Amino acid sequence: MSLNRKILVVAVLVVGLIIWTTLSKNPLDQFSTEFVEVAFHMNENNTGPVRRVYLVTVSDTLWSEMREYGDLQLHAKMGNTKVFFFSGSKPYPVSAEGNSPHFNPIYNPNCLGLYEKNASGLVSFRKYPFQ
Repeated sequence: MSLNRKILVVAVLVVGLIIWTTLSKNPLDQFSTEFVEVAFHMNENNTGPVRRVYLVTVSDTLWSEMREYGDLQLHAKMGNTKVFFFSGSKPYPVSAEGNSPHFNPIYNPNCLGLYEKNASGLVSFRKYPFQ
């Protein structure tokens, strides 16, 4: 086997290992809290900023994990991403809308947290945003 062929085999193995390692890990496995996305909405038009709204249930109120989960969500430059967190053991909304209010206000007391990344890329996280 020539030296060029050996280098090619090693390069292919390294690239394959990198791709396999990257694709085989689920980023949600790092959390001890169970996150379940129950609703998602993204505005339909492509003429304005992209607005994404996620409604997520959680199994525990670990604030740092909620914020990290929000950081993992898609965000478009000059867009807005909101993630509303609800306890899975209390009533929660099952549909989301693009305009405020993003869900039926009767569920406001059950909202544990709100993660928001605005058009400037600034992140805010509020505990119990409706109290």
